[in-house]
Amino acid sequence: MSTSTTDGFTLADFTRLVSEELGLPVEPGQITADFDEIPDWDSLHLLKLVTALEPAAGRAVPVGKVLEARSLKEIYDLAVAD
Repeated sequence: MSTSTTDGFTLADFTRLVSEELGLPVEPGQITADFDEIPDWDSLHLLKLVTALEPAAGRAVPVGKVLEARSLKEIYDLAVAD
């Protein structure tokens, strides 16, 4: 079951984007995990994610806040925040 957002970009869509665009097979439970707990995560993944996320979410993502995020869920929340 997906959680809907007002623009239609769901958490399931985000999880799929992370797996496909970054080549990281992320399990749903890892979405809320700290980056230190995600195998093979590095800062290059963060840059790739922001680049892929903006067109997928249909909006600009506040990069300064993304850099402060400690989990993929926090990045998702920033991407869909009003």
